Amino acid sequence: MPANTTFRPPSVAQVEVAGFWGARVDAVASRTADILYDRCVEARMLEQIDPDIPSPGVVIPFHSMSPTGNEFTGATVTTQMFWDSDWGKTIETAAYSLYRRRNDELERKIDAVIDLFGKLQQEDGYLSSWYQRIQPGLRWTNLRDCHELYCAGHLIEGAVAYFQATGKRKLLDIMCRFADHIGEMFGAEPGKRKGYCGHEEIELALVKLGRVTGQRKYLELARYFVDQRGQQPHYFDEEARARGADPKDYHFKTYEYNQSHKPVREQNKVVGHAVRAMYLYAGMADIAAEFADDSLRTALERLWNDLTSKNLYVTGGLGPSAANEGFTSDYDLPNETAYAETCASVALVFWASRMLGVGPNRRYADVMEQALYNGSISGLSLDGSRFFYENPLESRGRHNRWKWHRCPCCPPNIGRMVASIGTYIYGLGERAVAVHLYGDSSIRFEVEGREVVLTQASRYPWDGAVSIKFDMDRPLRFKLHLRIPGWCPRAQLTINGEGVDVEDVLADGYVTLDREWEGTDVIRLDLDMPARRIYANPRVRQDAGRVALARGPIVYCVEEVDNPEPLHSLVLPSATSIEAVEAPDLLGGVVTLSGQAVADRSSDWGDTLYRSARPVREQTMVRAVPYFAWDNRQPGEMRVWLRDEP
Repeated sequence: MPANTTFRPPSVAQVEVAGFWGARVDAVASRTADILYDRCVEARMLEQIDPDIPSPGVVIPFHSMSPTGNEFTGATVTTQMFWDSDWGKTIETAAYSLYRRRNDELERKIDAVIDLFGKLQQEDGYLSSWYQRIQPGLRWTNLRDCHELYCAGHLIEGAVAYFQATGKRKLLDIMCRFADHIGEMFGAEPGKRKGYCGHEEIELALVKLGRVTGQRKYLELARYFVDQRGQQPHYFDEEARARGADPKDYHFKTYEYNQSHKPVREQNKVVGHAVRAMYLYAGMADIAAEFADDSLRTALERLWNDLTSKNLYVTGGLGPSAANEGFTSDYDLPNETAYAETCASVALVFWASRMLGVGPNRRYADVMEQALYNGSISGLSLDGSRFFYENPLESRGRHNRWKWHRCPCCPPNIGRMVASIGTYIYGLGERAVAVHLYGDSSIRFEVEGREVVLTQASRYPWDGAVSIKFDMDRPLRFKLHLRIPGWCPRAQLTINGEGVDVEDVLADGYVTLDREWEGTDVIRLDLDMPARRIYANPRVRQDAGRVALARGPIVYCVEEVDNPEPLHSLVLPSATSIEAVEAPDLLGGVVTLSGQAVADRSSDWGDTLYRSARPVREQTMVRAVPYFAWDNRQPGEMRVWLRDEP
C-alpha cells in the first residue's frame, strides 16, 4: 500500500471481477477490443502513424451505416487531428483486455502499432502523427484547438496500461521521452512556453506516469499545467497573435468552452465542453491528493456542488447541448435533445473516483456509481459491438446504436473504462482498503508485507446482499471502509454473525471497521434495495409533473417493445405499487420494474385535433427496464421520465 494517507486505485492486475461487471469486461475483451482496432484501421488511422509509407493527407474518417440505414459523412479535419488519442485509448482497452483474456493476434497487432509510434518519434522525443505527417512544421503553434497535449495524454495512459497488463515497456519508454520533451518545452521557468492544452487530458495522464515510474517530475509537470490554466496574459491570445491570427476569431467565442476563462482556483461553475471539464477536474483532484493542496480541493468542492445540484441528469449524464458538447444554464436538462456524451459520463467516473483520493466519502462514490451503471455503460451495447455517442433520456425511436462514429472518441473510452472496472471498485490507503462498489470481485493487496485477498460475493446490482471474506496467512490489522449508498434506506451489518450498529461506525457514508482481521472472518452487509420514485427539482422545467423509477444504483426507462401504449400517454399514479421482477432471460439477465398505470386513449378522437372533453383513460401495465440496456432489442420509443399523477 502507498506510504501516505492518499487512497489510490489498485492496478487492473490486483482485481478480478465476475458477475455483472465480469460479463461486461468479457464482452469488451472478446469483441470490443478487436472492433476498436479494426475500425481504426478502416478509418486509415494506421496509415497516418506509419512513417514508411506516403502521408495519407487529410482523410474523411470512416463511418459506417447506422442501424437505421442513414449514412454519416462530412467529418471535420479536427477529427483526424486527434487520431493519436483514439490509438491511445484503443491500446489501453486492448491492454486491459489482454490481461483478462489471452488474444495473441490482438497483442501482435498492438505491438506493431507501438513499433510504428517508436519509428515515428523524433530524436528530441516529439510525437504527433498529425504534425509530423499531415501538417509538418507547425507543432506547438495552436494548443487551443489542435489537441497535441491531449493526444500525448491518451498515449501516456495507453502506455501505462500496456506496461501494467503485459510487462512490455516499449511504449512506456517512448512516452517518457515525449513527456520529457514536453517538460523541456513547457513550464514556469524562464525560456519555457507558458501554455497548456485546449482539451485537458495531459494533467491526469502525467499523474499516472509519475505513479508508475516513480518520477516526481511528471507530477510536477501535471501541477504546472493545472496551475497555469487561465492565467494572464492569456496564453491562447498570445499564441493566436504569434501565428498571425486574431484571438477574437475563435469559433466558441469564450474561453469558458475549454475552462481557461479563469485560473482554476477561481472557478466555481461547471462551464463549456463537458468532457474537457471532467478531465480537468480529474487532473485537479489527482494533484490535490498528491500535493495535499487544499486550495484545489476547495475549488473542486464548489465545482462538484454546482454540477450535482444543478447540472446533472438522473442517469449521471451531463452536457445537455450539442452546440458546445457541454453545459448551458442551471437546471437546463432537456430529455429528448440531451447530448449527454458517453465520454462525459466516463470522465465523470474518472473525476468522482479521484475525489475519493483523500479518503472515502459517499457523496463522490454515489455519483461515480450513478454514472457507471447508467449514463456511461448505456454507450455500449450488451454484446460489446455497438455504441452510443449521445445518450438522450427520451427517444421517438430514431436514436439507435452505431457501429462507429465520425468522431470515434466514445467507443474506446467506454471500452477502456469497462475493461478496467476493478480499479474503481476499491481504493488502497496506508493500512486501509475501501470498498466503493459492490459485486462479485476480489482484490489482492499487502499489509506489513503480507498478502491479503479480500473477496466479495454478491448479485449486486440486482440484490443488496454482500458477503466479504479474507484470505491471509496470519492475523493483520487494517481499516476496512464499506460504503452505505445514499439510496439505501436501511443497512444491516454482521461480522462472524455478530451484529454491528451501522450508525455507530458510519462517517461520510462509509462504515469504518478498524480491527485485526483473520482469514476466517466473514462480513455480511445487507442493503435494502426497494424500487423508488425520483422527482426532479421544480426548476427543471422539462421534468415538471414527471417521475422516474430506480432501484439500487439502476435508473430505469420504458421502451416501446415492452409497452403497447404510446409512451407519452402513460401516467403513473402515486398509489401504484412498483414491483421488482427477476427476468433472467431478458437483456442478459436483469430485474425489471412493473406496475399498474393508466394511458390516455386516442382511438375515440378520430380526425379531431382539439376538443373540450378530456381524453378517456384506460388501465394498463407499465414495464421498465434498466436504462443502460435500452436499444439492445428492436428499435422503438424510449423515455426515462413518465407522467406523474398524485
